[in-house]
Amino acid sequence: MASSSPDVVWRNGRFGQTTRRDTWWLSPLLIFLGFSGFIVYATWAAFQNKDYVVGPYISPFYSPELWGSSPHALIGPKPSWFPAFIPFSPALFILWIPGLFRFTCYYYRGAYYKAFWADPPACAVGEPRKTYWGEKSLPLILQNSHRQFLRLSYIVWGFLAWDVIKAFDFDGHFGMGLGTLVLLVNVVLIGGYIFGCHAFRHLIGGTLDRMSEHPARHKLYDCVTCLNGNHKKWAWASLFSVAFADVYVRLCAMGVWHDWRIF
Repeated sequence: MASSSPDVVWRNGRFGQTTRRDTWWLSPLLIFLGFSGFIVYATWAAFQNKDYVVGPYISPFYSPELWGSSPHALIGPKPSWFPAFIPFSPALFILWIPGLFRFTCYYYRGAYYKAFWADPPACAVGEPRKTYWGEKSLPLILQNSHRQFLRLSYIVWGFLAWDVIKAFDFDGHFGMGLGTLVLLVNVVLIGGYIFGCHAFRHLIGGTLDRMSEHPARHKLYDCVTCLNGNHKKWAWASLFSVAFADVYVRLCAMGVWHDWRIF
């Protein structure tokens, strides 16, 4: 006996077949365009190795700058051991950390599984494959490394916060420019994203049997839970803010526009 249940359509129907009459395809389309645009731009910006520093500002794509030619370089110039066949850029040493953190993020997984792999393209919509592989074998088993990238991302975020402090220093004098606010907003949005992470929420309180016996961690758990409730919004807002911060610093460094000095 045939069934009109959306669940049956999703499991047994042809790719894209559904009884839904809403614009279910709009969300995966926008996610596909948003992710694709960011990946293309971030890849291009990471290999430029120029125009990532202006005044007290440094692009978040290049921070922390371990090796490089700017005053922000922590270790020194380009190391002699760096392979000659690979274009050198300070961003290559650190950009993989936030990149893989976002790639393994619980929210992003659900988003790009739908938008890029159509697995499924939306709820109650037919998908191109009939079996479920799960995340128990390569390459998807690597998704389990999310907690490790979370810990590394906190280190990167700490350097971004330090960059904001340095962005108030104009030739030894305290000041503020529009770029200072751009970097500050970026740090706040990234902080909301990584400190509201599902994995961080588990680290705070997931190992406790009785939360009430740990009042300090209970309070912190509630704060993380509050951020976690808007994890999707933090994820997208921080994705666009980090790209905009790079655009702002880059265009200032290129002389396309000039940083507005507030005081």
